[in-house]
Amino acid sequence: MTTECQSRLERMIARLMTQRALLDHFAMLITDIPGPVLEIGLGKGRTYSHLRNLLPDRTIWAFDFEVHAPKHSQPAPNRTVLGDFRDSLTTCWDSIANAPAMVHADIGTESRKAEQELVCFVGDVIASRLAPGGYLLGDRNMAADGLESVELPIVELPSGIDPWPYFCFRHAGG
Repeated sequence: MTTECQSRLERMIARLMTQRALLDHFAMLITDIPGPVLEIGLGKGRTYSHLRNLLPDRTIWAFDFEVHAPKHSQPAPNRTVLGDFRDSLTTCWDSIANAPAMVHADIGTESRKAEQELVCFVGDVIASRLAPGGYLLGDRNMAADGLESVELPIVELPSGIDPWPYFCFRHAGG
């Protein structure tokens, strides 16, 4: 089945199953890497909630333009950074202090052309801030100097559902 023939529900199933499997996998890989986790693109708080369950002893920071997540899926206000990513990701580092061990960036929109500048910006900023050996995981190709591409594990999806595209990079210094 091709993506064009799949329903929006089938695409959402692929997206959510992929996110869950990859967050589970990479959460295990950062066990020995100190630092917080960043969730860029809080949205409805689904992946933030999952990260909180996976990593209960980690500080998790969430970024978005505004909060749309229900209360039970929101981080504390002092761990929420609001505003345009181009502003918030340049001014947040004094508050965050430590280099992040993992960054999950779900910043995609339906207009890939319009978002390309943002994707490059996020990749560059995170590459300069990620902990040695830390991971950048997301729904867009945020390749940047200082990051090396990481092969993703195979995600098992229901028959007839195409894989959801995801990308992972590791800080080359680790």
